[in-house]
Amino acid sequence: MIPIGTFFGDAVYKYDAPRQGRLFAGHPGRIVLNPGQNFEMALRDLDGFERIWVIFLFHENAGWRPTTRPPVPPKGKDRVGTFASRSPYRPNPIGLSCVRLLKIDGLTLYVDEADLLNETPILDIKPYVPMADAFPNAKAGWVEEQVGDLWTIEESEDFAAQNHWIAERSAFDLLSFAQVQLSRGNFSKDVFDSSRRRLTLDENVKTGILAYRTFRIHFCYDESSRTVCLQKIASGYTAEDLKENSEDKYGDKQLHRDFVKIFAIP
Repeated sequence: MIPIGTFFGDAVYKYDAPRQGRLFAGHPGRIVLNPGQNFEMALRDLDGFERIWVIFLFHENAGWRPTTRPPVPPKGKDRVGTFASRSPYRPNPIGLSCVRLLKIDGLTLYVDEADLLNETPILDIKPYVPMADAFPNAKAGWVEEQVGDLWTIEESEDFAAQNHWIAERSAFDLLSFAQVQLSRGNFSKDVFDSSRRRLTLDENVKTGILAYRTFRIHFCYDESSRTVCLQKIASGYTAEDLKENSEDKYGDKQLHRDFVKIFAIP
């Protein structure tokens, strides 16, 4: 199979991608189809559909696994079979996402609610037809055991101000990332799974740190009310890292220097 185009969006790293596209509303992206293939004609009549199916490649994954540990495992289990999951590690690295179609301009489709990484190869596009594609009463197996296991995400004034400052100067959205990562728990290990490499906890004082790219989100939590409060944002760089003329692998150190200076963070 040959890709017909490429998706471009905000999610650059694997941990940026939401678990479901519907959790990433308000982060529009675009699908740019390849020129010279008569795809302009193939797009005819698609603009009347509110949603489309996007078939794509998990281009950053290698190999597959027969079982997987979902973000929120079912009760009494740690892993499920790959074919009973949406894991990106599959025998054939093919993904399927139902996204909201905003508009079509030439060979560019503007979409929202996409769970694709930036520069994802697109294999095909099909219209979403509610009459044929929607089965709201269908059983969902172990996924049904997740229902109702939600945590409320709140933000402090300090966090809101810092997040707003960062969002105005970059494509980063730390609030949306925290909501995706911390809003769902599970019955056995709860929302704060210590095996997740980008999350650290201090269970004695009920606080934690969630890593987002080169930033760190500090939060506290209350198990009785199932509430997470995002307290503040800190740089993941040390003072030594932020010295002038130091290597800038991700091209964001000036943003961090300004952030630390504005918010007087040691």
